[in-house]
Amino acid sequence: MKNKLTKLIDVKSIVTLIMTTIFACLSVKGTASSDQFLTVFTTVIAFYFGTQYQKNSKEDKDNENV
Repeated sequence: MKNKLTKLIDVKSIVTLIMTTIFACLSVKGTASSDQFLTVFTTVIAFYFGTQYQKNSKEDKDNENV
């Protein structure tokens, strides 16, 4: 449980959550257009999940070599 919490609270996760919150608020207020929101949100989420996938793949390869 503590390990999962530690993984959740890292810089990438915090930045992703903050960016999502900010752009959601801007979209609701009408400051950011839906196209801008979609572009930024897609980029941030793709980066986050892409790095998570890469990290997990590397850990799997390291575990196979042991």
